[in-house]
Amino acid sequence: MNRLTQHAILFMCIIMLTLTGCNYRRAVQDSDYDYGSRQKGDPKILGARMYGSTTGNPKQHDNAFVEYSSLLTREVTKLNGVRSALVMLTDKNAYVAVTVDNTAAGTLNEGGSRNQWDQSNGGTIEGVYDFDTGSPYWDNSHQVTPYNSYFTTTDYHTLSDEMKQTIAARVRGISPRVDEVHISANMDFVNEITEYAKEAWAGRSIDPWLNQFNILVKHQFAGGKIMPVPLRDLKQQAAGTTGP
Repeated sequence: MNRLTQHAILFMCIIMLTLTGCNYRRAVQDSDYDYGSRQKGDPKILGARMYGSTTGNPKQHDNAFVEYSSLLTREVTKLNGVRSALVMLTDKNAYVAVTVDNTAAGTLNEGGSRNQWDQSNGGTIEGVYDFDTGSPYWDNSHQVTPYNSYFTTTDYHTLSDEMKQTIAARVRGISPRVDEVHISANMDFVNEITEYAKEAWAGRSIDPWLNQFNILVKHQFAGGKIMPVPLRDLKQQAAGTTGP
């Protein structure tokens, strides 16, 4: 084999390795491992927006019933970047409460930083729960806490648009009749939706709390001025009025 042939073979090998590397990188960017690359032609951002307010109906959050969807919860939880999910279905909408982990890149919108997460996980190094006080205790009363927890962000707008589009596409693929899909990784919202899900897990209807549920989602997604009453407090009040 002469030198010219050797150089030609080496050049072809380099080209093949480069193309393989580029194809692999593009495949990752197009998948749910990457919500931040924003490459042209990324299938996650093609087509119409599937999440948020899309109907323009000012009464979109006046739901007539609400139920927990175990199927949608499982399917959304399977997505990379999602540590946990809870999905509530109504006659109009799907409401998705998520926590975020490090299994995907770009889970915050462009310009987002670690400072926009609600959590301080420094206590894991120190062997404590509360990094500020040094306390090793957690009362286990909430799914998500400000310390040593999976990630949430106060403003749902800061969650990556690609991530929200991917979640909404998964929801609509299973429940195509929903009008709108609303997604939040707000800590208070996640914890409160967990309380509603617990009612379903216990075999109880959520409908008795529908009014407060509507107040909750309006406050989270539509700028509602009325503060929602925590479901735990509502249940305690109901027990006090119906007890002996």
